[in-house]
This record gives sequence, C-alpha cells and structure tokens, in this order.
Amino acid sequence: MNIAPTFAISPIRNASLQAQLAERINNKTKPPGSLGRLESLAEQIGLIQQTTEPVLQAPAIIVFAGDHGVVAEGISAFPQDVTWQMVENFLAQGAAINVFARQNQIALHVVDAGVNHDFGVRESLLNFKIANGTRNFAQEPAMSAEQCATAMQHGRTLVAGLSGNVLGFGEMGIGNTTAAAALMHKLTGIPAAECVGAGTGLSVQGVRHKQQVIEQAAQLHADAVTPLQVLASVGGFEIAMMVGAMLAAAERRMVLLIDGFIVSSALLVAARMHPEILDYCVFAHQSDESGHARMLAALGARPLLQLDLRLGEGTGAALVYPLVQAAVNFLNQMATFETAKVSEKSAE
Repeated sequence: MNIAPTFAISPIRNASLQAQLAERINNKTKPPGSLGRLESLAEQIGLIQQTTEPVLQAPAIIVFAGDHGVVAEGISAFPQDVTWQMVENFLAQGAAINVFARQNQIALHVVDAGVNHDFGVRESLLNFKIANGTRNFAQEPAMSAEQCATAMQHGRTLVAGLSGNVLGFGEMGIGNTTAAAALMHKLTGIPAAECVGAGTGLSVQGVRHKQQVIEQAAQLHADAVTPLQVLASVGGFEIAMMVGAMLAAAERRMVLLIDGFIVSSALLVAARMHPEILDYCVFAHQSDESGHARMLAALGARPLLQLDLRLGEGTGAALVYPLVQAAVNFLNQMATFETAKVSEKSAE
C-alpha cells in the first residue's frame, strides 16, 4: 500500500529575529508603518528565510492540470476537452499565465497530473499523470488512498527539482471549482450554497445544480473526515499534487504564492494537516469566484490584491510577485535615517 508522505514544517516565529527585522524596517527613511502591508510582508519573508537580509532566488510557478470525473454531472459550462486544449495553449506560450510569468521573469512549469488526453512525449510538459482524470465523486470516491498518496509524493518530487526559494501555484482542470467547493464544504462545514460559484460561467440554474451535486456527494462521503480522506473522496489529482508540493515547499522554507479558489482549496487541506504552513504563504488575491472570500477567512488570510480575477492558472501569483520583490528590495536597499542623514521624528 502506498502511504501518504510525511512532512516536517518548522515554525517561522523567532522573537529575537522578529525584533531585529522590526527595528530594521522602522529605521528606514519613512514614518513607521507608512509602507503598510509591504512592511509586514518584508518581515514575513525575513522570518521564512531566518535572516534580516532576505534574497529572492529563481522564482517559479507550477501549473498543475487534471481532469475530473464529476463533469459527467453537468457541472461545467465548458466541455472536458478544454483542459487538454488549455495545456496545449500553455505549452505554446499563449495563455495569460505565460504572459505574466514572462513579464516578471518567473520560470513556468506545466504538469500533467491527470489530464484525460495523451500528449505523447513533450519536452516542455512534466508528465506525472496518475490516471486520465478522477472518478465521478458524485457516485464514488474521486481517487483511491493510494492514488492520493502518489499524487502528493509527485508534488514533493517536483519541488525537490527546483533551485529557487519562491514558488507560485496554478491549476487547470474543467470541473475543479466543483472539487474545490466540495473540499471547502467538507473541511469547514460552511454550507455548500456559500461555497459554490459560477466557475467557468454557469447560469443561476447551473450553480444551483452544482450545489446539489456537492451536497449529495457530501452525504455519500460522510465517513470521510480526515483531511486526506476528504481529499481522496472529492478532490482532484492536480489538487492533491498541489497539497504535496505546498507542504514540501514549506518544508524547504520557500515563500509560497497562493493564487485563487482552487489553489486555496489545496492549501486548506495542507493547513488542516500542518497549520504551520500558513506562515509561509503570501495570499495573492481574493478571487471573484463566489466562496473564495469565505475560504480566505477560514484560512485567516489577508490577500494583497483584489482585481476581480477568476481565471486560475496561477495568474494572481504571477501578478503579486513584484510586490514581494518590492518588500525585499526596500528592506535591503532603502537608506536608514542615519545613512541618509535625515532627521528622525522627535520624541513627544
């Protein structure tokens, strides 16, 4: 039997280092707190790397692609073939994530986690296919425990092959907003109606049907209670692979750039296994997908952007990276009051 991999994630809290970072930030030529969220972001990255002089190296985004058997229930406005067609678009450098990753000099890796298509041998496609899509979780578990464990291990393997210390997460898979909403509903207890959105563009009736499918699936898989059991019951291969990759990245003290609704659902699973992972996460944005705001609240997250995005692909992670750079750069390059010979605020 294939057993799910284990992870050892260290807390980032270090009172002495935190005080040093705070002093360094407050001594810059600015009023205290005037760079807002960039200041807390700089402190977070310093704590992740355990240094007062953090460095960003070889940022990467991995886009995980997989298909979902639950599309047989009519929960998507687009046919399943769009998954493999969009993977081809990624490989041809034609998608939004290609544009944004290229713009910000972020390495982009595309992974076949379980697409219902034979791509053949492709130099630019990482083949970690578990199967040609999950099973229909409205009728049976989406995957076996062994498949779920294998997907997580593949995620760890992918991270082990990276040389940098910043990793963004993206996904592609028709039907995966349904899987993400089902995970959210099962793991948080939030009513399905508050987890479900339009995904790729469902009508009001389509959203209601999607909600009913999730509610029925939750009853079918009532015995699935642990994070891994829930993941195997209603998740996706790309989501399970992201869970393993996220945990492996945090284990390596990397900065994790969290995209939208589906990526957040993978993090929700990972955080229920290892709550310490949340300290390593930079939440890129609040998606326009209904339910993401509630999911972020369940994670205790404060996203940096709100651009009404709902594309996925890791686009939010790519767009937020310049802010991560800005936080590190001001910490390392901005003058202090002493070096700039600028008068500080006098004590009152």
